[in-house]
Amino acid sequence: MRQAVIVDIVRTPSGKGKPGGALSGVHPVELYATVLRALAERNNLDPGRVEDVITGCVGQAGQQALNIGRTAVLAAGWPESVPATTIDRQCGSSQQAVHFAAQGVMAGAYDIVVAGGVESMSRVPMGVTAMGQDTQGPSVARRYPEGLVNQGVSAELIAQKWGLSRERLDEYSARSHRLAAETAKAGGFDGEIVPVDAFAADETIRAATTPESLAALRPAFDTPEMRERFPDLDWRITAGNSSPLTDGASAALIMGEDVAERLGLRARARFHAFAVAGDDPLLMLTAPIPATQRVLERAGLGIDAIDAYEVNEAFAPVPLAWLAELGGDLEKLNPRGGAIALGHPLGASGIRLMGTMLHHLEATGGRYGLQTMCEGGGMANATVIERL
Repeated sequence: MRQAVIVDIVRTPSGKGKPGGALSGVHPVELYATVLRALAERNNLDPGRVEDVITGCVGQAGQQALNIGRTAVLAAGWPESVPATTIDRQCGSSQQAVHFAAQGVMAGAYDIVVAGGVESMSRVPMGVTAMGQDTQGPSVARRYPEGLVNQGVSAELIAQKWGLSRERLDEYSARSHRLAAETAKAGGFDGEIVPVDAFAADETIRAATTPESLAALRPAFDTPEMRERFPDLDWRITAGNSSPLTDGASAALIMGEDVAERLGLRARARFHAFAVAGDDPLLMLTAPIPATQRVLERAGLGIDAIDAYEVNEAFAPVPLAWLAELGGDLEKLNPRGGAIALGHPLGASGIRLMGTMLHHLEATGGRYGLQTMCEGGGMANATVIERL
């Protein structure tokens, strides 16, 4: 089978996703256009050769409506002949864009394709597309008569099921900030970040974070309604052990290995295996566990063969429950920090994780990397790449 390879991955820095955040003054189309231009310029690539731009975006409303992928292609100054589409698999949207792009190359549908993602949570707030709407309909309501819950409550249920104490969650979250701060100080993110209006560092990293400082925060999802429904919960999920609202964009240049060779471009990694899975929509954030099991089986690898794993830190219980079930090594888990420190710009996060993982493999000489993300509705993508 034809091999699909990664030639380059770039991202903007992470900006706080609220008014006054470092990227809040930048239109999401411009955020995304910035990384598209950077991909072409860094690789001396004629953008007219790109056959499609597959874009992840969750909040497809307001300034992110009407196929933001196509709008950003035009904003980037790329030829009008370059098409684009925008997709939504919730938090895994840009990881799914990578899957579609790589699978298209492997199938022979593309020679060169860009997968990307964008989210301006300061301009298009999370959930705005569903505000005031019945998004489930009567059949789902009948299937789940007690009702589904928001992701924060799902994280509480996971923490309870896996016996993860508030102290453990806060310790893990402080670790995320420490590792991200150490990586940033050593220049470890420099190769993946494209500055936006001279802003070139992740705004969401808090180097001074400690478990003690996190312990002072109040639970964020403890409401009278949820307390009545779940009287046994200890309520331990806070803003400090959750990923922050974030603005950002990311993009990956993917092509056939034969095309990269012909163009004189270095293939940095190849795609080894893909998987997507669904799981309990009440717990919602546990699907990375079966998705990982499936992708490892398809790759013919055990967890011990993986040199680094990126498990998105939507909330601290997610990677910790994953680690408990998969029997992995904590030192290999999000070794440069995760979304708790680096932010979670929904539609852009999948490619952010992949870029960080690839740079870590290159810096350490690792061979295999595994990435997985929990997604709204109880789903997850999983991908195994092999550094070349």
